[in-house]
Amino acid sequence: MLINSSVKQRENQPRILVASVRGFRFQVANCVLYEFEDFICDLEGAELYAPTQEFDLARKIYRFSKYATHSDKIASSLAPFPTKVLLENEYDLLFVVCDNPWQLHLLETIKNWRDKCRHKACYIMETWKPNFDDWRLAQEPFKNFDHIFAGTAHCVEIYSNVTGLPSNYLAPAIDALKFCPYPNPPQRMIDVCCVGRRHPETHQSLFQRSQQDDNFFYYYDTVNNRDLEVGNPQEHRAKLVNLLQRSQYNIAVNARFDALEETGGYQEMGSRYFEAVAAGTVLLGIPPKGDVFPRYFDWEDAIVHVDLYEQDILAVMETLNAQPDRLERIRRRNVVNALLKHDWVYRWREVLAAFDLQPSQAVIEREKQLQQLAYRVDSIDMSIAC
Repeated sequence: MLINSSVKQRENQPRILVASVRGFRFQVANCVLYEFEDFICDLEGAELYAPTQEFDLARKIYRFSKYATHSDKIASSLAPFPTKVLLENEYDLLFVVCDNPWQLHLLETIKNWRDKCRHKACYIMETWKPNFDDWRLAQEPFKNFDHIFAGTAHCVEIYSNVTGLPSNYLAPAIDALKFCPYPNPPQRMIDVCCVGRRHPETHQSLFQRSQQDDNFFYYYDTVNNRDLEVGNPQEHRAKLVNLLQRSQYNIAVNARFDALEETGGYQEMGSRYFEAVAAGTVLLGIPPKGDVFPRYFDWEDAIVHVDLYEQDILAVMETLNAQPDRLERIRRRNVVNALLKHDWVYRWREVLAAFDLQPSQAVIEREKQLQQLAYRVDSIDMSIAC
């Protein structure tokens, strides 16, 4: 269905059409993607298309036809996708947002998207090199697009080689205004927050401390289902904001660090790094290997390096707690840099730039608002920001 997501689009014809899997993918990990989509719709007055099913039968027929003919056009004509939407407007950009590269068929339920959209791009949040060992992946309808944005940096070159399309890395980001705890920061009553995957040794150490010390608050997940679903993505993100704004420390690990067969040993930044610094927590852990993390977290103490296999996490925290001035500098520096570098508006600019599309006035105003808040957080003195 098409959703009129903003008053702006009733005043002016929208230039962006966003296609989403939110209608049938409710995994908690996807909430950050839906935040990005909401951001685009609110900022640009974009229209949002979110089908409520995957159309399994039509998708299978499409794939069998593609394998036999090697033609997306023929496969599209044979697959019985129902027409859910007939576009009336013309768009500068169709932006498809997926959590994996097997979901691109959702466009087949839009009757005339090829004719009505001048540029076409997809953002695929997660792909790993071993995924390309499956020959069928190269047969997915990538040729429907002009540009691929990958959420995993090590796959950018692979996408370019496999599809022949220009491909770029689009790093995770956050709604920095919502995550920012200033100008009225709440009391940080949670000693340590660890959401998502974790090192078992570190967890046991923190858990035991929380059982022995009534004043030690350790927040952690108790559900072990990797496909955990949520009913309302916006409420889930709001809960995460509240947790992190009230946490002193956050422990983050590289994406799927404990799933080497899936990742092939490649290390990538997950969204937790960005969420933690934006909320002003002190980030503890080991950054992913490679040159990507230093490019995006290029300020002092963006992460306090702690070997979660070897070091005593409680001893590290005790040492840091004895340096309250340093902790305050870390928190402010993290927030300032998140406001200036890691809001979704900066990622959206990268998408627009790939097609030589000018940023809207709303984009420019958003950037000004972020800069102004960064100055306020840093008490007008920007010396701690890079």
